[in-house]
Amino acid sequence: MKKDIFIGILVGLIANGIGLILTALLLGQGEDFTTVIKAAANEGFLGKLISLGAILNLVAFFVFIRKRQDYRARGVLLITIFIAVFTFVFKLF
Repeated sequence: MKKDIFIGILVGLIANGIGLILTALLLGQGEDFTTVIKAAANEGFLGKLISLGAILNLVAFFVFIRKRQDYRARGVLLITIFIAVFTFVFKLF
């Protein structure tokens, strides 16, 4: 049970990281990843990039639900909520 939640958290983090990279590269108009992240931080939309990266968590969540791996889906949901709260707090400061 705890192992499955931990696996879900790891999958959620990895999916969010891949989603962040893909989003940065797609919206970066040919720039490399670090340049896009630095520009996003300077212009104040890094939180939006992180949030867009979390879209892949939706795919992972539904894959786990379809396979009836509810505890792994719960881990993905937990990390998605954490990312949402982090983005909200990051936006405030």
